Amino acid sequence: MPSGPQPQGAAGARPTRRKPLAPAPFDVEAVFPELTGTAREVTLLYPRAGRPGPADSSVGGPLLWPADEPWPMCAAPDHDRPLDAPVAMVPVLQLYARDVPGLVFPAGTDLLQILWCPLVHDDGQYAARPRLHWRSAALTADGATTSLPPRPHTAEEDFLPRACTVSPTPAVEYPNRDLPAELGELLDERFEALKAKRGYDYFEVATTQQSKIGGYPGWTQEPDWPDCTDCGTRMEHLLSITATEPATGPWLPLDERAPGESGIAVPAWRAKANPALLESFGHGMDLGDLGGVYFFVCRTCPSTPYTHRYDC
Repeated sequence: MPSGPQPQGAAGARPTRRKPLAPAPFDVEAVFPELTGTAREVTLLYPRAGRPGPADSSVGGPLLWPADEPWPMCAAPDHDRPLDAPVAMVPVLQLYARDVPGLVFPAGTDLLQILWCPLVHDDGQYAARPRLHWRSAALTADGATTSLPPRPHTAEEDFLPRACTVSPTPAVEYPNRDLPAELGELLDERFEALKAKRGYDYFEVATTQQSKIGGYPGWTQEPDWPDCTDCGTRMEHLLSITATEPATGPWLPLDERAPGESGIAVPAWRAKANPALLESFGHGMDLGDLGGVYFFVCRTCPSTPYTHRYDC
């Protein structure tokens, strides 16, 4: 768990910066009009190793935590190993509304925090068990703790993120594994023809498998959309925490490309990362085998219930 700087008020936040992206090499709906209406707005997080503080949006960074709220400990009976004592949960994500304008927060809140127990749970997911909090940043900052949280006495390294800054960057994406089977079969030959003609395919240009807010889940296996256990409606994809971050191709930001690869001299789909920056890419978790944890919420129910899915 990171031991970043001591908590401070939200007023001390450093502004997050968007990553500059290359323009899409083609208009998806012009080339594939059958996909009209399937576009979704997404905010790509681009986690990079750094030293975020409690007043910053981050992955794996320190949380702005209320002094009168005990740090969450996991004492669930379904850990995959015997335990003598509860395990301290670890910070996974913190997002301030100011940094992610596209994210809808429940009324009265502007701070999202996710923690999880860093051990595998034998509950059908076989992964870390998360906890999600919506808070008011101002109210939390007024009574924030100045103490460091406890460290887990045991953990799976696969579920311990390193502290990362984020660069929430808006984009538009289209379905990958959520592409209906019939439509995928209809377009498959044209996807292959595009690859043969231009050197890239639909999936490279129009879909993302990286940590993000909104858009489509970054599934690595077949989609598994949950229904709300309270009202029965299909839940909304809130965010994905994935092990994959682009080091090549059109979703690699312009300012992280190898020298000379500005996105103009070298086509976007052939871009490669600057080797000097690669060490900073991502939160350091493999999540099984380049998998992901996907969070879902129900906006219909007043309590905004949430759940998650995991694949690897």
